[in-house]
Amino acid sequence: MFSFRNKHVAASRKQSRAWRVLWYVLLCGAQAGFTSLCLAQTPQLPEVPPTQQQRPRRVNPQPDPTAIEQQIEPDEILRIDTDLALFDATVTDVRGHLVRNLRREDFKIYEDDIEQPISFFNVEQRGGQPRPVAIVFTLDVSGSMSPEELAQLGRAMRIFTGRLSNNASVFAVVTFGMKVKTLQTFTSDSAKLERAFDRLAREPNGLSTHTYDAVDDAIRALVRHAPRTRAQRLLKRAVVVVTDGFPVGDVVSARTVIERANAAETSVYTVTLPSFSRLLVSTERAPLPTPLDISGLAEKTGGTSVYATDKNFESLFQKLAEEVASTYVLAFYPPEAKRHDGRYHSIRIEAPPGLTVRQNRTGYEAAPR
Repeated sequence: MFSFRNKHVAASRKQSRAWRVLWYVLLCGAQAGFTSLCLAQTPQLPEVPPTQQQRPRRVNPQPDPTAIEQQIEPDEILRIDTDLALFDATVTDVRGHLVRNLRREDFKIYEDDIEQPISFFNVEQRGGQPRPVAIVFTLDVSGSMSPEELAQLGRAMRIFTGRLSNNASVFAVVTFGMKVKTLQTFTSDSAKLERAFDRLAREPNGLSTHTYDAVDDAIRALVRHAPRTRAQRLLKRAVVVVTDGFPVGDVVSARTVIERANAAETSVYTVTLPSFSRLLVSTERAPLPTPLDISGLAEKTGGTSVYATDKNFESLFQKLAEEVASTYVLAFYPPEAKRHDGRYHSIRIEAPPGLTVRQNRTGYEAAPR
């Protein structure tokens, strides 16, 4: 009986993996000509019966009646009240390199296509120190992950935290497969993080990968438990997802997670591990987009999506850590007529010509009085 059970589980895993690969090939096409189609289209999400809809959750915290202290210049501390609309912006050049040390006058903010004066501006670094961060590492431990990848993952996370660790930054660790599990709540203690990374364990019989559910939990943890400011600086909120790119069995949809990330001013960064690339394409060619890429989770929250290979694993995480902390904070006061009208207002941030801006949200919903 024990032998038959093991064979049955192994066969189920192989069938599930084969089905996922077949599904993806049908979606993206075996030929390179279909790749652009996958990038251009976002799959329509099915209607969910009322009895099966997502768990009702409030992502936005209630407005804090106290002011937020935010250091804008090295020697200037300003109080920012709750009417201020804050946005993170990452700027890159035509080669994708980060652009640093832009000035307030280099940016423009448009609300509903009408330019607004920039009330406050915060450079990405002060005194050579990176901006403090609040990050949830959301790590795939499903059955499709190899033991070698989990070992690499632990090393990469240590590199990542080592680059960003300071007295102000905090990190949490969440794993997901068939279930979402918190290994470590927010901490700046490197010893606690080390123990959490040592506890990474693969789910050998897991046939589902609850990626969006895990990101949703991570966003709620940031809003409810992570500090908003430390050392008189506003923390950058981010979720770093490391996975093979195949969400399966989620309760929460990608669209809902994106909306909640925008509301919580949180950027999502995704890292696709080598197992996916080896399934479908040569390592000499650019990998095809995964279902996670197609969802727009990273793109629509101001993050980025990258692919790890055996050759760039550690260097990729070093670069990603630098990018997460390399952001500008721009803020403006909405016009009085719009400030509490209860409507959604689109926001566009522009930098000098030739530069690309990624913002952590594309608008805001004004809170009614």
